[in-house]
Amino acid sequence: MNHFKFKRGGHENLPFFEKDCRNYLYGWRNALIVEGDAEAMRSYFKKMRSDNSDFFYEMDWDDFGRLRNVFWADARSRAACKEFGDVVTFDTTYLTNKCGMPFAPFVGVNHHGQSILLGCGLISHEDTESFSWLFKTWEECMWGCAPPAIITDQCMAMKNAIEHVFPNSRHRWCIWHIMKKRSIKLGSYNAYESISYSLGNLVYDSLTIEEFEVGWEAFIKEYKLEENEWLQGLYLERKRWVPVFVKDLFWAGMSSTQRSESINQYFGCCE
Repeated sequence: MNHFKFKRGGHENLPFFEKDCRNYLYGWRNALIVEGDAEAMRSYFKKMRSDNSDFFYEMDWDDFGRLRNVFWADARSRAACKEFGDVVTFDTTYLTNKCGMPFAPFVGVNHHGQSILLGCGLISHEDTESFSWLFKTWEECMWGCAPPAIITDQCMAMKNAIEHVFPNSRHRWCIWHIMKKRSIKLGSYNAYESISYSLGNLVYDSLTIEEFEVGWEAFIKEYKLEENEWLQGLYLERKRWVPVFVKDLFWAGMSSTQRSESINQYFGCCE
């Protein structure tokens, strides 16, 4: 990817996005999965189900009989979801298997504030079709119950899939991922330090929607940020991530996908 950026003089001059490139590579690598790998996984899942009938799994195959997507959840995860499935975080960023398939854990939090696993998936592409299959399968696993609230990053494919599969769920974007991008999206401004500080105060300290709206307008005007497309996009989707717009719903103390990331790190250490 860096090679293409260098050749074209920057990512903005490329006719495709980085995630498009990753999806192509994931699909190509996935085509190399030998039959034995998929069959070994299916045999293991069958054994798990024979040991405990509440173990759930589903495998998605393409027209050539190659494994495309997979989801599984054990009895403990399914039972935990009945009690603690009010808020789910979902993230595919931090771990892939040997064939480049992103690991996709569903994570919640229990009454002790501890992270709990509510199911796992491996997907061949980070696109709307793959996420839709995974979300539908998760919902089937959890007795047809969609999560009242779900937290993800800003992935548009996830957003589209959630709107289709979980139309009544409240979808929140991870605020940590958004605020982490300040240096990238705003770092070229001479007044960056002041801009970053002011944006943080505005986002985290606004107590009412009116206070945020008035403050945002003043912030954009003071630093002449009217042409900044990143900020324009964030404002249009403000109801998905700014705390004052989402405080009316129970979020179990979560505003980011960092619990999912900790689960990813755990499984990464177990490789």
